[in-house]
Amino acid sequence: MNNEQDKTLENSAEKNNIRTNQPMTKEEVDPNQKQAHREEIQERGSELTVNPGDRPEPNASHEDKATQVAVDAPDITGDHITVPTYFMVEQPNGEEKALHHVKDAEEISDVIRQARVDEDGNRIWS
Repeated sequence: MNNEQDKTLENSAEKNNIRTNQPMTKEEVDPNQKQAHREEIQERGSELTVNPGDRPEPNASHEDKATQVAVDAPDITGDHITVPTYFMVEQPNGEEKALHHVKDAEEISDVIRQARVDEDGNRIWS
């Protein structure tokens, strides 16, 4: 996910008044979650088929899903990447929906495509 997509999703949350604060930087990631991921990686190492935070938590609350982080590590370029496991979006009926960053990638893309920019560079959502 690039910076433009990050901004689009942040603007979506602002526009929809989504109350849940999702971690988008390494400083915002819960230290306990970070430690649990490190421990699982050290313990299971090459047995893991996905990052510890990538696993969907179907019974978790919306707040728990919103704060779950899939990736919190430097990439090959050295930039630090923080990717929430779920992106919280508001449905037309006003309810929040948790979209998994892999399983629901197509739906997340649809949300991003809804964004439009006016002549002043302000986002307009259709």
